[in-house]
Amino acid sequence: MIKVIGLGDNVVDKYEHINTMYPGGNALNFAVYAKRLGAEAAFLGAFGTDEEAGHVQKSIKEIGLDISCSKQYEGENGCARVTLQNGDRVFLGSNRCGVLRENGLNLTEKDLAYIKEFDLLHTGLYGFSEDELPRIKALGVPIGFDFSSDFTQEQVNQIAAKVDYAYFSCSHLKTDEMLNLMVKVINLGCKLVLCTMGEKGALLYDGSTFYLQEPKLVKAIDTMGAGDSFITCFMVHYLIGLKSGKLGKQTIIKECLEKAAEFSSQQCLVDGSFGFGKVYS
Repeated sequence: MIKVIGLGDNVVDKYEHINTMYPGGNALNFAVYAKRLGAEAAFLGAFGTDEEAGHVQKSIKEIGLDISCSKQYEGENGCARVTLQNGDRVFLGSNRCGVLRENGLNLTEKDLAYIKEFDLLHTGLYGFSEDELPRIKALGVPIGFDFSSDFTQEQVNQIAAKVDYAYFSCSHLKTDEMLNLMVKVINLGCKLVLCTMGEKGALLYDGSTFYLQEPKLVKAIDTMGAGDSFITCFMVHYLIGLKSGKLGKQTIIKECLEKAAEFSSQQCLVDGSFGFGKVYS
């Protein structure tokens, strides 16, 4: 079994059209999906002290994730306002991760010793973890970083050299822009770069070969978490494949992309990132 950890953001996504909130956030989604895929998974982030934080923590407890090193600060938990248009999630605004943004992760030596036990650490632009990356890199733990869709070139230049795996949401980019980005990231030192493209599928580059994965199209109920689930499924199975040593790298990548497409298509049939809705007033 592999061990993975999500570092950074947790939020509640408040669906304003139905007055229901669902737990989510890039780093937490990764940990939840990884556990559902059979990995040993944990989450390290920061919770607030409001009703929203309580709902996320209650949901995590039911799922069985280890959050023993997470912090809690007085104030608002991360929260985003959301609606749906034809099954596609639309963000209306947020408090930009609440107490996590205000207080940071503040990783201790104990936290770093804990992180060192894992086979992969996942974080991203909304995890407020950039300052911690050099310390994590020094542990020898592989790092996956989600640049999402609103990254800047400056962020790519600063971060890509500090991580091992880079993920981007690229539906808004032209093909040549995406290809140039992928080549650049590999040249900065990443082992793999994965670009999700919504209904166009996904593209992966390992420095020598480009791999295109067609989507498994379904009539989506809710696309929240679709990209996160694709990335998580690919990485979990990719690490398992590498550990087994039974297949060549190209075969592993192709098989893992296929599994990720299937897993992410099923995610589009789930309300919120991973369920656990609660009506709010």
